[in-house]
Amino acid sequence: MGIIAWILIGLIAGFIAKAIMPGKDPGGVIITILIGIAGGLLGGFLGKVIFGVDSIDGFFELSTWIAAIVGSVILLALYRLVTGNRRHA
Repeated sequence: MGIIAWILIGLIAGFIAKAIMPGKDPGGVIITILIGIAGGLLGGFLGKVIFGVDSIDGFFELSTWIAAIVGSVILLALYRLVTGNRRHA
């Protein structure tokens, strides 16, 4: 898949992860998109390492989307742990 496809998957996966884990996060939409893109890559990597499957088959494959969303949720949870409840004044 190309970089444009990863950006699109990351954008959507980031928004889905945010819907699964609602709440205020520092950073806003840009951070959500970046977490989604990185989460997609993380999910694909974890799927390959843990389950031995190629979870990044193609844009329209369910396994690609599940991997991206799971990876995004993991990264969003880690991001919240690291940043805590810091609020901007």
